[in-house]
Amino acid sequence: MAENTLLEKVLSLQDKFNSLQEQLSDPAVVSDMKRYVQLNKDYKELEPIIKAGLEYKKMEDNLASAKDILVNEKDEDLREMAREEIADIEARIPQMEQDIKLMLIPADPDDAKNAIVEIRGGTGGDEAAIFAGDLFRMYQHFAESRGWKLEVTDQTPGTSGGFKQIVFKLSSASDGVYGVMKYESGVHRVQRVPQTETQGRIQTSAASVAVFPEAGEFDVDLNWNDIRLDLFCSSGPGGQGVNTTYSAVRLTHIPSGLVVQCQEERSQLKNKDRAFEELRTRLYNLEHQKYLDGIAAKRKTMVSTGDRSAKIRTYNYPQGRVTDHRINWSMYNLPVFMDGDIQECIDQLTIAENAERLKEAGD
Repeated sequence: MAENTLLEKVLSLQDKFNSLQEQLSDPAVVSDMKRYVQLNKDYKELEPIIKAGLEYKKMEDNLASAKDILVNEKDEDLREMAREEIADIEARIPQMEQDIKLMLIPADPDDAKNAIVEIRGGTGGDEAAIFAGDLFRMYQHFAESRGWKLEVTDQTPGTSGGFKQIVFKLSSASDGVYGVMKYESGVHRVQRVPQTETQGRIQTSAASVAVFPEAGEFDVDLNWNDIRLDLFCSSGPGGQGVNTTYSAVRLTHIPSGLVVQCQEERSQLKNKDRAFEELRTRLYNLEHQKYLDGIAAKRKTMVSTGDRSAKIRTYNYPQGRVTDHRINWSMYNLPVFMDGDIQECIDQLTIAENAERLKEAGD
């Protein structure tokens, strides 16, 4: 992509950006909440592109001025300053161009959303449930390091610890949670001596992780007339509120057959609201999966296609190693990784996906 073409593409969006600014201040638009939300989303997506484009243009102008000084100025001190400025700008421009190219490629529209995460123990019996619990704690610590809020929606404890299944929501007022967590979808495999093993043999177990973008209020038109509501007593730890009141909620979406439940709150109303949010998200993701399948058809590394049957990562305890198979990335500090320090792996996956997106844009 030629430099002038790159700049032209960015500046061509300026009129659209200015128009969005005007519309967002229009009282008629503000009164139409669905339209306002969409326009505000479009505005926020364009804002960093316009900012980067203006900064790039400023650098190009400064570079031209410095070169002009180098050619026409006789003062050696000024010429030396111009040389230094030229060297600095020419070193910075390639990265700026790369960043703008990525910004101009349409992003996953769901990257900015919060995320619903579901972890299920797979092959391995009790050890798989224990490993699912280890993964949950890993994400819990990672969420804490990012300043995210974590809310458990539903859980089924394992008989020897951990979880047969746990569903939770990760949310943030500033971060695009799904854009970070989407790389965790898939089968996670663990190799270690289980707590339940008496003869010291290494066993391979697995747990699956599914990450969904949370559906917004305007993403799915969900009608209560299509939902069956069932109430039942909560189970598990919780004191007097457990098994004494019908606070747990199960929602069944009759047209699709989807079922969700929530029993984490003592309040039936709060459980109902949480279950409704999750049901809306799961319905939205029936359509979102078609989008992911479209990506999978084009990409070879499957970095973020959401293929929940693909073995994406191995946690090898005897070697203290974690390996992500999509990008052949390994880290030999497994205890730190399991304590929630997974950002480096996600960064490498992001780089790999961005490389794919740039290649697609060039093809």
